[in-house]
Amino acid sequence: MQHPNPDRIAQTDNPIHPLLAERYSPYVYEPKAVEPDKLRSCFEAARWAASSFNEQPWTFFVATRDDEAAWSQMLECLMEANQAWAKDAGALVLTVAARNFTRNGKPNRVAEHDVALAVANLTFQAMHTGLQVHQMAGINQAVARQTFDIPDGHDPVTALTIGYAAHPDAGADQDIAKRDRGQRQRKPLSEIVMAGKWGTSAEL
Repeated sequence: MQHPNPDRIAQTDNPIHPLLAERYSPYVYEPKAVEPDKLRSCFEAARWAASSFNEQPWTFFVATRDDEAAWSQMLECLMEANQAWAKDAGALVLTVAARNFTRNGKPNRVAEHDVALAVANLTFQAMHTGLQVHQMAGINQAVARQTFDIPDGHDPVTALTIGYAAHPDAGADQDIAKRDRGQRQRKPLSEIVMAGKWGTSAEL
């Protein structure tokens, strides 16, 4: 399957799985729906993510572009800058974290970490079927809580777009499309993998 934007494939220093190298956060999508069976597989992958004490502190709200009312409702939960490009995706997802363990009512310090693990599973399952995912911090938590009647002890965390990424040249809005151009960069391993004490790079 051809990558929609080859310039965004990571140029890694060490070999990694192709899906990991090909993951990026597109701003330009083909405005078409995602097949229900693919969405089910994405959420099934998220369902089987690891979590502390198997708590599974995640809840997902989903809207698809072929349901106009639900789509508009979900878009309103995004910050305006994200609405401008997310409207072309195939599906929108809101992630919610449960703040306390059901087993004892105590705070779950790693709830958001575990939600992120589930989203990572979802992301790579989506890619396996030819989709791409863009994760967003830019949500209006108060609007999301009211819209979906999210109870106390559960907090909206992020939003995701899922869909068929398009080459930036296909985007009508070039201010948005230019975000999808250029090579991606990351810090070197020497800055993020340490051993012994802070600031000492691990000798791998």
